Amino acid sequence: MDTAELLSKVRKLEIRTKSITREMFSGDYHSAFKGRGMSFSEVRDYQYGDDVRNIDWNVTARTGTPHIKIYEEERELTVMLLIDISASTFYGTISKQRQELIAEIAAILSFSAITNNDKVGAILFSDHVEKYIPPAKGRKNILRIIRELINSEPSGTGTDLNTALQYLTNIQKKKSITFILSDFKTSGYRQALQIAAGKHDIIGLMLYDNTEKNLPDAGLLYVKDRESGNYRWIDSSDAAFRKKWEAAFEKRLNSFHDDFKRSGADTLTLQLEDDYILALHKFFKKRAK
Repeated sequence: MDTAELLSKVRKLEIRTKSITREMFSGDYHSAFKGRGMSFSEVRDYQYGDDVRNIDWNVTARTGTPHIKIYEEERELTVMLLIDISASTFYGTISKQRQELIAEIAAILSFSAITNNDKVGAILFSDHVEKYIPPAKGRKNILRIIRELINSEPSGTGTDLNTALQYLTNIQKKKSITFILSDFKTSGYRQALQIAAGKHDIIGLMLYDNTEKNLPDAGLLYVKDRESGNYRWIDSSDAAFRKKWEAAFEKRLNSFHDDFKRSGADTLTLQLEDDYILALHKFFKKRAK
C-alpha cells in the first residue's frame, strides 16, 4: 500500500471512529473503567447532605465552622490492545473482513481512552509478537497504532496468544486495562491468561464470521486454511459434515468463555455482521454497573 492510500485510509477511519466515540462512548468508557483510587483535592465549607465521615476536624476546630475534605478520582489509566494480525483475521464473507472490524474497534477504544486522558499502547501478534507500541497519550500515538494495523504484513501466519500474554506480563509492569481482539483460533494460553489477569483488567473480544458458526449448504467447496496454507475439498451439502463444523465452532467458543471465566476476565463475542457499536455500548453499561 503506497503512502497516500495508507494516509487516506487512516484519515477515513479516524473521522468515522472519532465521531462514534464522541457521540456514544466517552461517558460509557469513563463509567466502565474506574481510576486507580481517590486522592485528596481540597477542603471546603460543610454543606447540607455532605458525608459527615469526610469532615476535617483539624480545620473545623481551627476555624470554628465545619469543613470537609474533597476527594477526586485518580483518573489516569493505561489501556493495552493485544491485537491478532494472523492470517485468519483476513477473513470475511459478507460486509467486511475480520481485520477491518478489529481496526475499527481498536480505534474506538483508543479514542475513548485518550478522550479521558488515558495512555494507549498495543501489542500486535501472530504466532509471535510482531510489533510493540509503548503506551502513550495523544492522537499521534493512536494514529500510529491505526497505521500499523491497516498496513500490517505479519511475518507469521498462525496465532499464539500464549506468547502475546507472556510478553504483556513481562513488559507492562503497571496495571492496565487490556483488550484482546482475536478470533481465538489458538489454545494453550490458560496459564498465561491467569497470570496476566492477576495483574491486569483483561477483556477478550472474540470476532467471528457467521460461516464459521453455520456452514451454508453450497455443495462442494475448495477451501484454504489461511494459517496453514493448506487447501482441501469439503462437501457443505453433507449434513453430518455441517454438524461437525458447527460443533468445532462451539468447542472453540466454549473454551474461550471458560478460559476467561476461570481467570476472572471479561468476554464479549461479536459476529462480523453484528451492530458492534450497540454491542460495545451494552458492554460498557454492564461494566459500569
